[in-house]
Amino acid sequence: MSSPDPDALFQVAVAKKPATKGKQQPAATLPVAKVYVDVPLAHLDRTYDYLVPDKLDADAVPGCRIRVRFAGQLVDGYLIERVAESDHPGTLQFLDRVTSPEPVLAPDIARLCRAVADRYAGTMIDVLRLAIPPRHARAEAEEAAEPAPRPSTPDPSGWARYPRGAAFLDAVKAGRQANAVWQALPGEDWPARLAEVAATAASAGRGAIIVVPDHRDVTRVQAACAKLAEGVVALSADLGPAKRYRGWLSIRRGVNNIVVGTRASAYAPVADPGVVIVWDDGDDQHSDQRSPYPHVRDVLIQRGTLAHTTVLVAGFARTAEAQLLVDSGWAPEIVATRDAVRAAAPRVTAIGEHDSQLARDPAARTARVPSVAFDAARAALTAGHPVLVQVPRRGYVPALTCQECRTPARCRRCAGPLHQGSSGPPSCRWCAAADANYRCPSCGSRKLRAVVIGAKRTAEELGRAFAGFPVRTSGGTEVLAAVSDDPAIVVATPGAEPVARYGAALLLDAWALLNRADLRATEEALRRWMTAAALVRPAGDGGRVVVMAESATVAVQALVRWDPVWHAQQELGARTELGFPPAVRMASVDGTPSAVDAFLTEFPLPPTGEVLGPVPVGDLDKDGQAVRERALIRVIRGQGRALASALATAQAVRTARKEQSPLRVQVDPLDLV
Repeated sequence: MSSPDPDALFQVAVAKKPATKGKQQPAATLPVAKVYVDVPLAHLDRTYDYLVPDKLDADAVPGCRIRVRFAGQLVDGYLIERVAESDHPGTLQFLDRVTSPEPVLAPDIARLCRAVADRYAGTMIDVLRLAIPPRHARAEAEEAAEPAPRPSTPDPSGWARYPRGAAFLDAVKAGRQANAVWQALPGEDWPARLAEVAATAASAGRGAIIVVPDHRDVTRVQAACAKLAEGVVALSADLGPAKRYRGWLSIRRGVNNIVVGTRASAYAPVADPGVVIVWDDGDDQHSDQRSPYPHVRDVLIQRGTLAHTTVLVAGFARTAEAQLLVDSGWAPEIVATRDAVRAAAPRVTAIGEHDSQLARDPAARTARVPSVAFDAARAALTAGHPVLVQVPRRGYVPALTCQECRTPARCRRCAGPLHQGSSGPPSCRWCAAADANYRCPSCGSRKLRAVVIGAKRTAEELGRAFAGFPVRTSGGTEVLAAVSDDPAIVVATPGAEPVARYGAALLLDAWALLNRADLRATEEALRRWMTAAALVRPAGDGGRVVVMAESATVAVQALVRWDPVWHAQQELGARTELGFPPAVRMASVDGTPSAVDAFLTEFPLPPTGEVLGPVPVGDLDKDGQAVRERALIRVIRGQGRALASALATAQAVRTARKEQSPLRVQVDPLDLV
């Protein structure tokens, strides 16, 4: 028998070998994946089609993290959905790998992120960075716990002081959309009230999200929620990546359904949310400092609209934006009666509110701490209560003004600001020239005073004035969460006031807040004052608040009467007259002069659009030319979407051209002037 021919055997083997061996095959069902790639360029802000290889068929689920080849590079991305066919006429690439089969991007969160990106003229991937925390593999590998049980319906008596409070809770319990703006009474235990709203939604089998400004508020609200329900998760940056991602995953997996956190919590993947809440929406920490710079209030409004969920905007003060929600009928207000306000509010005293005050203390208008403030502090300490002293800044501020008329002290050589060093006469911050014989150009006085003496210096001065009582400071990196109700002087910067039942509050250097070059100066001043004054005992219990500002000022009058609604109405009316947000939609464009000019030249301005500027921003170069410029673009509110769309289109053109000059575009920025 002859041996087989080797060449013939080789030909048979080749014939039997599959022609596709070594090549990837697409999945049998829904082989096309629509993917958002992590490339933050405006002209690439859309989904791209990729083939799902059969080996990744089980792991490539909608919402998972993936890696793909894009423009020759391996980049991250998110798989949005899988479909049967692609509209792309060319050849599709395969997914490189699935980073994790965990579906971190829920469909409703993807829709929310797209809506936020469109509203703020941003890109989807930028919003996804804000919404989804970085992956932590060890936390992801842990087994999910059992879902938290439904809590019982909480006692609604805490809302009895608000005429519409009970009806609001009933709507949340029944699952009806009942948007509202809540004005909390002074002294209100607001963490408990918000916890009751969240627990009411959870008792009906729905979720709740509470967004607060900082981690101290997160701690307070989480503790209040934990008393009423088990499924409570806190999310804030100070938790650390592993703990934060573990908590976020418990929400995504349905283990917990009540979320308390800072601004990123607005995107928390709570299943079927029944209510979303933002507390103190005027706090600038609710505005993200990363592109596209969204505000928590607007994110939650978008979420409530898409999911037909109740939105609650709450706080002691009220912003013009919240007032617009009320005036438009989108959100009815929840406010207490005037009798309840008078019973809960402390007595507020302003400078010059009656002639007898000035007769007793002629220097009250110029003194930093007039006699009426000393009297209030002394009475509270004698009664055994702590005294809160709010100072706009921390540390020492050496800038000077005239002692009599408070005109800023300027250098006679270069007009720079004067400051007082540790020794010697006042000198200029710009040219260092000394001025030992300064005389005020307005009133002729030779006396100078510090513009704003910071919290540390204030604590030293008050410690000498009230010897025998401890003095504590809170602000900067040393923030106290709470202090005891024992008599003491507590000096704090705005937003760092420790929780306590104070007998009095002294609001120093109020003019420094009111005179800021900011569109929201008076609104922000009133918000900070009310936050501090809300910690003071009611007037019936001896509570006093002394604000060092003229009584005729609108913000001071709102504080004296404890009427934030009236002030918000005044503020909204003024902005409507001037054509500023929220009465209109506005965008700012800032960058180098050439970049701003080129952008405005090609920008497709909406029909009602108007360009203000550009104007110089920041320092000038050595030739006296502007390094950066800013222009404002405003349209009527009805064309806000058109403005955002036009801005997105213009930015896409810039990135497609590979423009090198940086340009920042913000829609409805907080700092307009």
